[in-house]
Formats: sequence, structure tokens, C-alpha cells
Amino acid sequence: MISVIIIGAGNVATHLFKAFHKSEQISVKQWYNRHLNPINPYKNDVEITDDLSQLKEADVYVIAVSDDAIKELSSKLPFENRLVVHTSGGVSVYDINQKNRRGVFYPLQTFSKDAFIDFANVPICIEAIKSDDYHVLKSLAKSIGSSTKRVNSDQRRVLHLAAVFVNNFTNQLYRVAHEITESEGADFDILKPLILETANKVQELSPYMAQTGPAKRNDKKTIKKHLKILDNNPHHKAIYELLTESIQKTHGRKKL
Repeated sequence: MISVIIIGAGNVATHLFKAFHKSEQISVKQWYNRHLNPINPYKNDVEITDDLSQLKEADVYVIAVSDDAIKELSSKLPFENRLVVHTSGGVSVYDINQKNRRGVFYPLQTFSKDAFIDFANVPICIEAIKSDDYHVLKSLAKSIGSSTKRVNSDQRRVLHLAAVFVNNFTNQLYRVAHEITESEGADFDILKPLILETANKVQELSPYMAQTGPAKRNDKKTIKKHLKILDNNPHHKAIYELLTESIQKTHGRKKL
């Protein structure tokens, strides 16, 4: 049985709590947040506290807070030589105060408050300074059904950057497409099978091989028609031009 204390109350912390609480191999001893309101709904399932000085002893302390708060919060922990990890993709393991053993438990997935997450589909990127701590974190991940990948801080940073491209930026492109369809009363939902097929293709093909469309074909007439439609929205037009140029450069096509 691995004992865990969760520190923080955002989306990642909440989903981790639910997964840890459900596991028969994990005991969530406490859940800390500086304000109790966000974790009050779980007070019948776990001991909650807003007082760092009241934190109990546990095998792992999981800091799941904003990136900017990790360093300061870890320095305020009232104990030493315990395993403290954060869940960030972009923060160094060395940002955790050195008075404790340090590690990273980074779930590479998007977390929305009300969306169900199956941790069998969430790879956990693990970093630990000590070998024994790595094995503890690997066991913790496997106890919630996740696969694991051992990474260093540099690898994790570029994975996090890549995740922004494939998730956050892609979702913003969905939003742009939604605005474009709305402008003429077209139904955005008809695009959803295309969205799924595009995601499915890169499970089997490289993104390079999966690329299609007018920019790859260097279909100048179609590109010019699209740009004409976007004349009334310079922001969307700039995005279209930037991505078209990127695809053309990747696939050796001449620019317009």
C-alpha cells in the first residue's frame, strides 16, 4: 500500500485524487489546499486540511498546483527527507526544495473539471533523482492503471511544448473553425468525424505522411479562395497564411 498526500485542488489534483482513491493499492491520507472550499465535497472520502503544519507522514507528497507556485510551496513544507513530487510538464525537478527527496509525476493528458479520465489512457512521465524513489513512483502510476515513461527534465519540457501544439493549439483551431462555420450558419458538428479520423490516422502514420490538403498539394486557386473568404477576419486569415506556409515549407512546396 502506497500512502499519498495531495497538495492542490485544480483539475489535475482532483482527477488524481479520484484515481488514487479508487485504487486498492493506494491510501490517500490527506488532501491539502490553502482554501477548503474546492475540496470540501470530498471531506467524507479523505481528511482535508488548509494547514501545512498538519500534514501527516506519507510515502509520496504530490504537489499539483500552478507552475509558478511549486518552488515556494515546496519550500514551506514542514518536513525533510520525504518524497515530494510535482505534476508539471514544464518545471524542473530541481525547483522542488532540496530539503526533501525530489521527483516528477507528470500525467501527459488534458484534464477538464467535468470530463471523465481513464488513467489507462494517461501515460505518466516519471523523473526521480534517487532510483528507489523512481520505483515508488512507477508503482504509484501502475496502481491507477497508467503506463510509465522515464524522462529527464529536458525531455519532459519538450514533451510539454509538443503537447501544447497537439492539444491546446489544435483546440484553438477547432474554435476558429467553429467561428468560421457559424459565420454562414453551417453546422460545425458535421466536421467531428473528420476530427476523429485525423486523430486516428496519426496512430498509424507519421504526421508527415498523414498530411493532406491544398497547402500540401500547392493548390493555389483553392488557397486564394480561402483567403478571400477570410478577408473580413484578419486574425483568422493570418493563422491560415502561417499554417499554409508551414505546410508548404515542410513538403517542399513553393509559397504563393
